Order: sequence, then structure tokens, then C-alpha cells
Amino acid sequence: MATNKRNSAERNHAGAKADSASNTKLFVLDTNVLMHDPTSLYRFEEHDIYVPIMTLEELDNNKKGMSEVSRNARQASRMMDEIVSAFPNGIDEGIPLSGPSKELASGKLFLQTEAIDPTLPAGVPTAKADNQILAVVMFLSQRFADRSVILVSKDINMRIKARALGLEAQDYFNDKVLEDTDLLYTGMRELPDDFWETHGKEMESWKENGRTYFKVKGPLCADMSVNELVFQDGDKPLHAIIKQRSGPTAVFETLIDYGHQKNNVWGIVARNREQNFALNLLMNPEVDFITLLGQAGTGKTLLTLAAGLTQVLETKRYSEIIMTRVTVPVGEDIGFLPGTEEEKMAPWMGALEDNLDVLNGGAEEGGGYGGEWGRAATRDLIRTRIKVKSLNFMRGRTFINKFLIIDEAQNLTPKQMKTLITRAGPGTKVICLGNIAQIDTPYLTEGSSGLTYVVDRFKGWPHSGHITLQRGERSRLADHAAEIL
Repeated sequence: MATNKRNSAERNHAGAKADSASNTKLFVLDTNVLMHDPTSLYRFEEHDIYVPIMTLEELDNNKKGMSEVSRNARQASRMMDEIVSAFPNGIDEGIPLSGPSKELASGKLFLQTEAIDPTLPAGVPTAKADNQILAVVMFLSQRFADRSVILVSKDINMRIKARALGLEAQDYFNDKVLEDTDLLYTGMRELPDDFWETHGKEMESWKENGRTYFKVKGPLCADMSVNELVFQDGDKPLHAIIKQRSGPTAVFETLIDYGHQKNNVWGIVARNREQNFALNLLMNPEVDFITLLGQAGTGKTLLTLAAGLTQVLETKRYSEIIMTRVTVPVGEDIGFLPGTEEEKMAPWMGALEDNLDVLNGGAEEGGGYGGEWGRAATRDLIRTRIKVKSLNFMRGRTFINKFLIIDEAQNLTPKQMKTLITRAGPGTKVICLGNIAQIDTPYLTEGSSGLTYVVDRFKGWPHSGHITLQRGERSRLADHAAEIL
């Protein structure tokens, strides 16, 4: 499994021919790499990097504005200014990066200091910025014939054009948490049939606060993570969560069965194993950070809102629910939206309204709030406790004692995800919902999404939990469509 410990100097060149220690590679950076990750200047270890003049021009063209891309363009320019200012006379020979990067990189930074005549094949327009960068790569490949010159770009078409011209090109891999999202932590594991025979010889069992605990020892326990959910089907089914793990020893705690009507959460009961696991995490006050992954219709938003309303209005554990999401349209943007922040966010919050209709109906059936008047009063009460916020105004805020829901979190970059999660003050619970198969943000992939990033980084922390919901519960039509389309 690929982890962030694998640096990009290894990952950007996996499969390339091994060079001798003295013959390092020369990486030519496309603009989108710097706008995606300004720290990419320090991510190539002992290898050298080359920044064409056209890359600097494009950074300059994109520096204005308040978007994430503009901020990254400004950050990349500032970092290069600091590097060049430290060695003003060393641009021609290459500026060593070991000092500015604090030993993260030991290669050199080269800036284009000479006019390069674009010698591209006839028919390739030389006025286009991408093609001028390709001309630089071609020139460098001819000048350093004994050295590996590689273009690094997030632009697929740019990489295809480079390969068509006989140049080596690669994606920027450093920010990818996983090469294969099938390896992403699911948050649960099935115990083998012989688990108790192999792990139960020195088992201890006790009861505490209505829960049963098992202390088991064996080889499988070493691979388990704290707050991972384990299950075993059969005559005596077991659904439990790992509370502690130390070497080959683990402590299991049995779960509350939210599939039973007596344990319903705001009128909602779990319809499958994963939903039961999710509700156990959502209702657990010890778990501060939860990620729920799953395709459309698996119940992510419904379960989260039900748990939030119960803990805000009934148990009073949190003061209110705050819901936010990335405003990336699926199709063409509909343009300017009038009104306040909450009114502008309303079109993006159709999922919230749909789920509130279900929950309001469920509350009426479960608690009997007195017909249409009671239902209207309940709806008004619920709406006063749910605030809809835009991501654009999150920087600098602190949420105290709130139930914070981040919807469509797969469209966030790791940096945006960090900005949001660090808003949490004392007593706040953060829930990230998303489907990594539905990413609408340019340059983000399943492997580099902020949602994938936090699932991998928070794994094993005692106050976080993760579940991948498998089965759709929306309707037979929706399930069949998700399967065949």
C-alpha cells in the first residue's frame, strides 16, 4: 500500500530506468503542478527541477483572486523568490535546495535564463503556452542527452502531447495517498470462522455499562486499528468495535443494535450492518471525527442528520448543527444567486431538505407530534437548529459545541480539508460525507482527494472513526441504476 512516506522522488519515477547516484534526473515543472502544490519544489529529493519562463508567466497570470488556485500561485511565487533571493548569483549553475527545504530536498532549482528557440514539429502552434513548455523540455532533452529529462504535469493532454513528441512525461504523485483506492481503509473487518479457536485461548470477558468486553490475543490483532469495527456472521453473530490494541492484544466492545426499533435514532433504524456501525460511531460522544464514504443512496446524510438532531434537540449534547458543502456544479453554473449567505446556499442544500422531510415524517410517526400543526412546528424548530454555511467564509472561525457536517467532501483538497477540520473547538464533532467516485473538482483524483487523505491519516486515532457504506437503501430503481449504469 502506498503511503505518504514514499516520497515523490521515488513515486514520480517508478518504472523509470535506474540512474547511477551521480546521474540525477531533471524534472521540468508544468504550471499546474505548482498551482496544485506550491511545496512541490521540495518534493523531488536528490533530483534537480527546472522551471521554464512560461511557467512563471502563467503563475503571474493566475495570481489574482481569492480562489485556492490563486492562493497557491502566489505561494509558489513567494517560495521561488525566497530561494532565488538567498542565492542571487547562482541561477545559471542551479540553486541548491537543501537550505530552503530544511534538508527535505538535496537537488538544485534551475530557472530558464536563456531564450530557447521553439523547435517543435510543423503544425504544432508555438504561441501556445503548453507547447512552449514542451519546446523547453525538447531542448533540455537534446542538451542533456545523457540525463533523464522528465516533464511533470497534472494536465493529461499535456502528457499525451509530450509522449507523442518522444518526450518523457509523468503525473505529479506526491499528494496521492493511494495508488489504488481499492486499498483504502474501509473501517471494518470480517473475523474468520476459526477466530475464537486461534485467538480465544487466553480470552478475558466482562460487562460494563450494559456492554460486553472481550480481551483477545493472537496474530490478527496486530493488524487491527483502534475504532475499527469487526463482525462475524453465523449462529452467534458478533458486531463489535476495537477499543484498545497493544501489540497482539485487542479489546472488543459489543455495539448497540440500532437496527432494532427500540434503539431508533429520530425515528430511523439501521437497515444493514454498515449503517449500524455508522450510527454507533455517530452516537458515540468519544468519537470527535467521522468519515462516511459510500455511493448515492447508502444513507450517509440521513443517518448523520438523524444522529445530529437527536444529540442537539433531545440529549442537548451539541448546541446546533452546521452543514456545509463544496459548491461545485455538476453541469453549467446557473450564475448569480441573490440573498443572504444561507439563501445563496439553499440550491446546494437540496439533499438537506429531502432528508429533513424524511426525518420529520419519521419523528411524527415515532413520537406523534399532533398532526399537521405539530409537524409544521417541529419543522420550524429543526430549522432553527440547523445552520447552512459556505466554505468561503470558514477561515479564522472556531465552532464550539457544534455538530459540523461537511457534505460532498470528496471535492475538497487536503489543504481545504485541514482548514475546515481545524475550525473545531471544544465539544465539536466533525463528520465528513462523500463518494470518491463522484469528484467534480479539476485536478483532484480518487487518490489525491482530501477525503481519501483524512481517511488514511486519521486511521487508528482513538477519537476518530470511518465506515464505507456498501449497500444502497434508496430504492430498487436507484440500486439497479447504480449497478448497471
